[in-house]
This record gives sequence, structure tokens and C-alpha cells, in this order.
Amino acid sequence: MEFLNHFKILESIIAFAIAFFLRFLIIKSLRKIQLKFGFQNARILVTNKIVSILIYITVIVVVAFIWGVDEKQLLYYISSFLTILGIAFFAQWSLLSNITAGIILYINYPVKIGDSITILEKDNNISGEITDIGAFFITLKTIEKELITIPNSVILQKNIKYAPKTEK
Repeated sequence: MEFLNHFKILESIIAFAIAFFLRFLIIKSLRKIQLKFGFQNARILVTNKIVSILIYITVIVVVAFIWGVDEKQLLYYISSFLTILGIAFFAQWSLLSNITAGIILYINYPVKIGDSITILEKDNNISGEITDIGAFFITLKTIEKELITIPNSVILQKNIKYAPKTEK
């Protein structure tokens, strides 16, 4: 029995070591992507946090299986959690949909902080310079120096006209 516990400890240590190594490789790759495409440091930091959380959640689940947690109970919990999360991601009013949209904006969207954009609306266009891209909102500074926050999910749904910031 003691041999079995030592083997579980060894497997757990290996799982954590693989997670730390994988996290290190991903962070290093994100730094290269940042240099290649000129992303702001804030984008890379948020992406690093998200990747780290996903890796650690995966390791916790793997270690739970190693130590003999009942698979049915764990699978019920995970499937219930993913169902709630899936509903939240697709709900237009949900804060989680804004977080998902924020991740998409950080990773794969042509606008950056400092770019000027116009959100094309049917009745009233909104124009301004992007001052912040957060997890929930994008903040625009208008010509009149007003700050406007727009939910990230709205940014993904609307047509955007943008002018990239010119380097001086």
C-alpha cells in the first residue's frame, strides 16, 4: 500500500512538472508573438493568466484522477459546470460573454490601444480613440474628451471602421 502512495506522489509531481514546463513554453511563445506582431504587454499578461488558469485546472483534474476521486462524481461536476459556462458564453446579456469577447479581442482583433475607431450604428455612430481594452469593456475617448465604455460583446457584433495608430 505504501508503494502505491509513493507511486501516486511521483505521478502527481510529474503532472505538476509537465504543467510548469508547458506553461513556460506557452509564455515564451506568447512573448515571441508579442514581439512579432507588436501586441501590448497588457494583452500578453491577460492571455498568460488565462492560459495559466486553464493549465492549473487541468492539472488539478488529472491529480484528482491519480488519487482516486470517483470519476462519475467528478464528471457530473465538470459536465454541470461546462453546461452552465456554455449557456453563459452564448447569452448576449451575460458578463461571461463579455469576458469571452475580451479574450477574442486580445488575441485576434486588428485594433490596439491608441487606434481610432468608429462603431457604425444605424442611427448614431460612436467615434473615439481606444484608451483601454479590459476584460469586460473597451474604453473610448471621444473628440470632446468624454470616456465611453462599450461592452466587448457589442464590439464583436458591430461593424467597426478603424484607423491604426501611426508610429512617430
